Amino acid sequence: MSLKQQIDNDIKTAMLNKQKEELTALRAIKSMILLAETEKGKTGDLDKETEDKLLMKAAKQRKESAEIFKGENRDDLYKKELFELEIISRYLPKQLSTEELTAELKAIIQNVGAAGPQDMGKVMGQATKALAGKADGKAISEIVKQLLTT
Repeated sequence: MSLKQQIDNDIKTAMLNKQKEELTALRAIKSMILLAETEKGKTGDLDKETEDKLLMKAAKQRKESAEIFKGENRDDLYKKELFELEIISRYLPKQLSTEELTAELKAIIQNVGAAGPQDMGKVMGQATKALAGKADGKAISEIVKQLLTT
């Protein structure tokens, strides 16, 4: 079942159960999918990798918005963003733990033959492709930086 079909089914369930907040979050995800499908040069259905990238982008936006709202003492909006993040997280692939991510990055660094911080670009190019949807880009960058400077 594609992500779009799964979202459609969950929207129907949320409507039947009168879950207004969940319905709003699901409709936002569906809107992102429809926009991506109708982008110039696209042929329709999205592949799994593109769907994962969309969800990661949506999750990142919710995290950043939640941080801003918390800083502005807007608890109502902060809670709304966290709830939407929780809904989006249901559809994301399992995220790698810090230990798993570090192990993957060490292998990538070894394959690329990186010797120091000057090779960060080479490592990040490989890492973002290999770990797309499995880890946040910021976390990847921080660990790569740490591994290359030690």
